[in-house]
Amino acid sequence: MSGRYPDAIGRARTRIGWVGIGVMGGAMASRLISAGYAVSVYARSPSKAAHLVSLGAVLAHSPADLAATSDVIFTMIGHPSDVQSVVLDSILPSLKPNAVIVDHTSSDPALARKIYDCAKEKQCYSVDAPVSGGDIGARDGKLAIFAGGDGEVVNWLKPLFEELGKVTYMGSAGKGQSSKVGNQIVVAANLVGLSEGLVFAAASGLDRTRFLEAVRGGAAGSMAMELFGKRMIERDFRPGGFAEYMVKDLGLVTEEDGGDVAVLPGAALSKQLFSSMVANGDGKAGGQGIVTVIERINGMKVNPQLQIKCNIFLPE
Repeated sequence: MSGRYPDAIGRARTRIGWVGIGVMGGAMASRLISAGYAVSVYARSPSKAAHLVSLGAVLAHSPADLAATSDVIFTMIGHPSDVQSVVLDSILPSLKPNAVIVDHTSSDPALARKIYDCAKEKQCYSVDAPVSGGDIGARDGKLAIFAGGDGEVVNWLKPLFEELGKVTYMGSAGKGQSSKVGNQIVVAANLVGLSEGLVFAAASGLDRTRFLEAVRGGAAGSMAMELFGKRMIERDFRPGGFAEYMVKDLGLVTEEDGGDVAVLPGAALSKQLFSSMVANGDGKAGGQGIVTVIERINGMKVNPQLQIKCNIFLPE
């Protein structure tokens, strides 16, 4: 038996490749290594892979080399343009038949469909599987994973997905990415609402920590509040996901041909606010930093980047 589809996944025989070892990707790859899988990683700066190598990962010289020796290749990179160059131009040409690409990047649904078609031409498989849950979810293996592609392949990948979180099959190629766009619309609205609630509480003379404790058990409670409320109060804007990526994700509401999938005034406003955060120089901070934009609108003193505890780990 090989380690490639449709033979069963096994720790001793399924060779894993991973490209993209930033905040999210590094934590996710480390979980597969800790679970006993043989994992090779590629990093543009090899020193960034030192921690994963210390856990047992093998460092590949290029995405092409990694693809040639892997049965399942995971990618978690930055923008659709990165996916285009890394996956279509470097990984796909080097794949062996029945290998599977799993793209965790939040990317364009149309690009996911293109990758799927190109993989099929190579007698390979592609699954678009963006995630939600931030750095904590990645570290703890509690990510929500939205998978698009062939249902049989997604089911085959479950032993790997279960190390990372909970996977839901969303439908054909691109449907995972469309689900992530919808997820980001909701997350952005929650972060903006949470920010406004905290700014209102401060302006009203309320203790913000007590305010959060009071409202978290009611209808205002949310995962965004649980993950980011305390961080906003403590000025901890270390990124689980970069604010500039939220701008990118909300921009994917617009289809490839320039037309909107739906008229979404709230999403448009959220994109404007997160774009303001990027313009303020805080694009590499976490999305919870959107509270600083609401503070600025209200004339509250915010020293750019000085009040932000933001230990940045740039993605590979």
